[in-house]
Amino acid sequence: MSTAQSRRKPLRVVLGAVGVAALAATAACSTSSPAKTASSGASGTGGSSKVIQVTAAENFWGSIATQLGGDHVKVTSIIANPDTDPHSYEPTAADARTVAGADYVISNGIGYDAWSDKLLAANPASGRTALKVGDLLGKKEGDNPHQWYSAESVTKVIDRITADYQKMDPADAVYFDARKQTFTTRTLAKYTQLEADIKATYAGTPIGASESIVTPLAESVGLKTLTPETFLNAVSEGTDPTAADKATIDQQISGKQIKIYVYNSQNSNPDVVAQVDAAKAQGIPVAQVTETLTPANATFQDWQTQQLQGIADALKQATGK
Repeated sequence: MSTAQSRRKPLRVVLGAVGVAALAATAACSTSSPAKTASSGASGTGGSSKVIQVTAAENFWGSIATQLGGDHVKVTSIIANPDTDPHSYEPTAADARTVAGADYVISNGIGYDAWSDKLLAANPASGRTALKVGDLLGKKEGDNPHQWYSAESVTKVIDRITADYQKMDPADAVYFDARKQTFTTRTLAKYTQLEADIKATYAGTPIGASESIVTPLAESVGLKTLTPETFLNAVSEGTDPTAADKATIDQQISGKQIKIYVYNSQNSNPDVVAQVDAAKAQGIPVAQVTETLTPANATFQDWQTQQLQGIADALKQATGK
């Protein structure tokens, strides 16, 4: 999903009966669960020695799960490489083993990672807890899947993960509650403050965007996205934008109707490159976001804070506020 990838391919994960059976058999023959990204979080102990084995489909949810669980969880994130497209990811036998050994599986849902549903179905386990973020938020396929860019949605996920940990390990319920309080009031403090500052200073400011990943973020901080939604969705889904949408965006840029342009640097195509170049030529500040943690070992809060700061700096440059 780097800029060298000119267009996001539509979801192509199709695990037929033979493929599903093969993954399930591979998982059943192994007692190990190799981790692509695993961490125990900050130090500290609770009332038991239990460690919950957690698998997150994407590392942005995995980072949150790690920090909320501390020493009582071990988190493995399947999508941990910034160059991997979660939409079109092909799961491996190692992924099947990881899911098979998990006590708790967190996926995004909303059509974003349908391959994770197939892994769960191929590797059933009694007593396993599964969280699909889209279901938690009441979202369905076709809705915007990029809910990790919505502060409200992130808060709901934090609450649910903590509650699930407490159900799976009630002896450490107080410990998990303390982790949540620290995470929300201290760890996310700069992230929360930046969101509030942008909303207070720049609410209603018109912006342009490259794809629908920007929409939940813009809504969260009160910015007004002028880019046609049909264009945003087309780029996100890897389909061809209409000529009418491209002409509208060209007019918005040439007429400086937008104050800044925000684009996903992990999902670029010639249309987006042309818009970025046109915005810069018009003196319109450009800010970047990415689909997954960048760098891959970043924490959720450091990644989000860096991006919010970039947007705040661009808005200040554009408006003088």
